[in-house]
Amino acid sequence: MDKLLTIYHGSKQIVEIPTFGEGRKNNDFGLGFYCTESNDLAKEWAVSSLRDGFSNRYTLDTEFLNILKLNSPDYTILNWMAVLVAHRLFSIKTPVARRAKSYLIDNFGVDVNAYDLITGYRADDSYFDYAEAFLNNAITVEQLSCAMRLGKLGEQIVIKSKFAFSKIKYEGFEAAEKDAYYVLRKARGDDANQAYLNILEEEADGLYIQDIMRGGVANDDPRIPRNLSE
Repeated sequence: MDKLLTIYHGSKQIVEIPTFGEGRKNNDFGLGFYCTESNDLAKEWAVSSLRDGFSNRYTLDTEFLNILKLNSPDYTILNWMAVLVAHRLFSIKTPVARRAKSYLIDNFGVDVNAYDLITGYRADDSYFDYAEAFLNNAITVEQLSCAMRLGKLGEQIVIKSKFAFSKIKYEGFEAAEKDAYYVLRKARGDDANQAYLNILEEEADGLYIQDIMRGGVANDDPRIPRNLSE
């Protein structure tokens, strides 16, 4: 990662001064300012089917920042899942899912608040559905890992600490038209979901979350996929 990054924040409004402590605590990695290095992805994230949005551009000086790279080989797909279930609101449909949430947090959890900056997958509607299926024992950890690579749905950069917020410099914005970018956003999700259905058609004899809990599988187990980055 370069020390000076150009990052983009997709929003329904122009955000000249990102504010530490604002936002939704139930986002993927908790409270923070969610960005991407892709202007096009920011524009897709900014729009809905009903309204236009904005891609806000910033430079971020990452020197001296403590950075958590969840997509690096140091972490597994279950580290990402543990962070997600600790913050997002999942549909807990079964006793297995209830136990799975606690097991993931206890055995694979990462203290995201100990870092200034986090990079990792963005759990938009498609990714969130895949994660929820895994939590409810419907797909294997191998299938989940494959699903995370579908559709190129994007990696996000999340600014967490007050120190990191002090390193952001606003550079301007570009308009994002819903007629252009919502179509791209929907197509990306549709492609991912179709590929996901193809994965489900394949025979799955890998590890389900119930197998992981019963076997006391830990983070150093070679059967747990690592390195989510392409």
